[in-house]
Amino acid sequence: MSHWRLDWPTSGGVRLAHAQLKVSPADFFVDEVLDLAGELTAPEPTEVRGRGEHLCLRLEKVGDNTEFVARELAHLTHCRSFDVGFCGLKDRHAVTRQWFSLYRPGREAEDADLLQEVSSRWSVVSSFRDARKLRRGDHRGNRFVITLRNVSGDRQAIENALQRLATVGAPNYFGPQRFGRDGANLDRALHTDPSVLNRRSRSGGKGRGGKKRAGSEGAKNVLYFSAARSWLFNEVLAARVQDGSWAEASATGPLWGDGGTTATGPLEALERGIVSQTPGLADLFSVTRMKPERRPLAARPEDLVWHWQGDDCLELAFLLSPGQYATTILNDIFELEDMSLGRHNEQQG
Repeated sequence: MSHWRLDWPTSGGVRLAHAQLKVSPADFFVDEVLDLAGELTAPEPTEVRGRGEHLCLRLEKVGDNTEFVARELAHLTHCRSFDVGFCGLKDRHAVTRQWFSLYRPGREAEDADLLQEVSSRWSVVSSFRDARKLRRGDHRGNRFVITLRNVSGDRQAIENALQRLATVGAPNYFGPQRFGRDGANLDRALHTDPSVLNRRSRSGGKGRGGKKRAGSEGAKNVLYFSAARSWLFNEVLAARVQDGSWAEASATGPLWGDGGTTATGPLEALERGIVSQTPGLADLFSVTRMKPERRPLAARPEDLVWHWQGDDCLELAFLLSPGQYATTILNDIFELEDMSLGRHNEQQG
């Protein structure tokens, strides 16, 4: 049993219904929207338009997460892992369309052959060349089509809640998966030296025997500290949900850093008071170089539409900005049972 709070207040006080999520991967479709592509997207996947050193591929995949595909693309193209770019992480238990960039200067003549080779692994939806590597957050957002099954609850209450979601949005919590099982990432953050985030390896990132290990250890440390600041954000947001101020226009909450928060006045006092209740996490950031940032308190889906495919099957379609999570906004209304977790446990067993 976790001693960390991993479930936060909903905007309506209670969840109105129960539903099963990801009964099959096709029930959770994500399409990454990259305005950078614009008119450069070719009508045929094998026709590469645009100019630049980076070949950008829009792949459709099922059963593979983002980091696995990025590693495989690096291996396939004989390039460094750093030379593969992407905008965000996508779940393996879904049908996802996502952009990747490959650093391939002066190799335009090989593009068609490479596309054929990649298409033997994943469907290549479209491609183009550009001068820039894709980086986290470069996309405009993600378009979702999600089917909830075995929905139980008052249908009119669900309809009213969805109407409210379309106009007001939902609390923009970070999902519990960020914190690890039972908050394990938070426990690890408490037992990590904060100053390691500021150190560089003097041995070129190699440990004993010449094995590279600083990079992976550093990535884990960043993950743990990111989990800590995300949890603190959720705690502040929870207080704003309870007092009803979370949906105010342009309301934001703190992503804690060195110096704490950039808020001033009563809001600063509120945020520092909440964070001070968990001094172990708050103290982590006093010696790091992580800058305080702000994050919107509300996640507002664009173009939200839905229709019932029977009495207990509901399909929803909407667009979310980068850093907002579909399961988070749905969890404001539904008690979700993620059916992919059972499949994952079976695969691990």
